[in-house]
Amino acid sequence: MKDVAAQAGVGLKTVSRVVNGEPGVTPETEKRVQEAIEALGFRRNDSARVLRKGRTATVGLILEDLADPFYGPLSRAVEEVARAHGALLVNGSSAEDPARERELALALCARRVDGLIVIPAGDDHRYLEPEIRAGVATVFVDRPAGRIDADVVLSDNFGGARTGVAHLVAGGHRRIGFIGDHPRIHTATERLRGFRAAMTDAGLAVADSWVSLGSTSPGRVTAAARDMLTGPEPVTALFAANNRVTVTVVRVLAALDRPVALVGDFELADLLRPGVTVVAQDPAALGRVATDRLFQRLAGAAAPPARIELPTRLVPRGSGELPPVSR
Repeated sequence: MKDVAAQAGVGLKTVSRVVNGEPGVTPETEKRVQEAIEALGFRRNDSARVLRKGRTATVGLILEDLADPFYGPLSRAVEEVARAHGALLVNGSSAEDPARERELALALCARRVDGLIVIPAGDDHRYLEPEIRAGVATVFVDRPAGRIDADVVLSDNFGGARTGVAHLVAGGHRRIGFIGDHPRIHTATERLRGFRAAMTDAGLAVADSWVSLGSTSPGRVTAAARDMLTGPEPVTALFAANNRVTVTVVRVLAALDRPVALVGDFELADLLRPGVTVVAQDPAALGRVATDRLFQRLAGAAAPPARIELPTRLVPRGSGELPPVSR
């Protein structure tokens, strides 16, 4: 900085203001400083800045799976909000492993991130209590924290599933199957609850064989769908409770010799014929609202932890409007 100041003919404080984007420097002086910075190849020492200010201007994001298309717009929204606040985003994936989530979260805290946005894999987040007390702002997304009170931003999973299944019932379906994720996952249990509520609203019983929760692997989902679609009284409609389940169910139905109605969640749903009727979430809004909340906490907001629930919307495209056909 002394070299930059000498070359630009200004004081050290002026160089500091230019480097840190602070006011009080004329355009002409700022131009001279920037030219000196460019000529000398000066780079700000962020380690020294952290020691001085106590902030790293970095935010950690822990996702379930970086390869899942659902998390692309969510991650991008988090990054854009962080960037607007002058912060860098560092992310990683837990692979739905609670131990890996804990390891990653604590590693980010050890590197002194200012805040964490977590899509939880586990159901016990007491390990984060010392970090939160130490000032690491933490917001959970898509699923609530386990065994601690913390800000969380969710989709209306219960209401979305209830609306989607009610749509199938309104189309005349009485035997509707539900295929979802692991029962330990908040979104899976909430969507199953919405499914059962819609069936109860319609006065319809649910056979045990119409409900399947577990791995979203193609093999497991294919077997579950085929079981529901065969037998003396097969289901006439399916509710696929997440995007990976929906992709596999679409493939199963494509090989079937009769139409079966489908409501699901699928990124390319509009490209098929018929298009797939979906319960649409807004992952970008989840990321944006969560990161806004995080920076409110970093700015000193002291309100009690909030549970923010964003609406879903039913998008009819054809598959959910197919009438029941008994075999």
